Amino acid sequence: MPNNFPKLHNAAWPGVVGKGSPGAEPLIELDTMLEYTANAEVNGVKFDGVDLFLFAPHVDIDASDDELKRLADRVRAKNLTIGSVVAPVWPPTGGGSAMGNAAERKQFVEQVRKATRIAKRLRELGVRPYGVIRIDSAGGPGDWLANPEENQKTIAATFREACDVAADGGERLAAEGEICWAGMHSWRRMVQLLELTDRPGTLGFQADMAHTLLYTLGYNAPEDRILPEPWDWKEPAKLDEALKTLTAALRPWTIDFHVAQNDATVKGSGSHDKTGRHCLPNDPNGKLNIAHHAGYWLRDNFGNVTKRIRHICWDGCMFPNDVMAKPDTWNSILASMIAVREAHGWSE
Repeated sequence: MPNNFPKLHNAAWPGVVGKGSPGAEPLIELDTMLEYTANAEVNGVKFDGVDLFLFAPHVDIDASDDELKRLADRVRAKNLTIGSVVAPVWPPTGGGSAMGNAAERKQFVEQVRKATRIAKRLRELGVRPYGVIRIDSAGGPGDWLANPEENQKTIAATFREACDVAADGGERLAAEGEICWAGMHSWRRMVQLLELTDRPGTLGFQADMAHTLLYTLGYNAPEDRILPEPWDWKEPAKLDEALKTLTAALRPWTIDFHVAQNDATVKGSGSHDKTGRHCLPNDPNGKLNIAHHAGYWLRDNFGNVTKRIRHICWDGCMFPNDVMAKPDTWNSILASMIAVREAHGWSE
């Protein structure tokens, strides 16, 4: 029997992240992103679901129960489910820095509280069988560097408060490792933050292959670089060894996973700071062998499939709108995700 786990999801937030602000491309409505996802098909296999950003115009963080029911109906009408959801913890979206003052930290936790309510309600509506709530520190590495150790402790304290809120609602939080987030911009600092928070039952790590590749290159944290400098990408065995080191440290914490391609450069768009660039799976400049390198996250140190990740998601964050409008884009992405599931999935 072919593998049917992990389930295959598409992220809806590429329709809004880096979009809509002056000088940026216009927003893409949620219904359009659902349509792109539902229409993709490779040899009879389709996406199983979507992951959502809890921010208007996609999903209002203050959505009423009736609005959430209508959302569930819209997703089900496309034969999709909902998995992980992203809490809008950043200052521009109503949140506040996790290392900020008391008011900012309170607002951060309040956004997690609202996201927990929505996530729980979507479970109750039967449209969300798995998934977590994604967060980050909602601050930049530049500000963090003013007082690294104290800022790290403050972020951990804020995360613990957020964990209390999420646990009360039966939810788990996943901290996304990206070079653009304070205290999470390096793989060593990411591990430190998870350990300082010390809530392994509630807080885990969200790995994105495009972002974690930059961890190995030491972007924003050259002291934690794993690959040698200079690096010419002609020695794939060294990349494999670097990813073994990285995943050995972070895999035990990983509870949410994004399949992605990266060309080893950074990109920012609109109000979104520069971070790991997401590329199409067949991008000629892509540095990852997607199905092969996904295995470092989905298998343990002995090569066994961990079965901890119930669904995987493709994050096309900051893809141009015209690229997202092409059916071939989503079919090629779906094909890559199917290859990951065939290589590292299971059947039940």
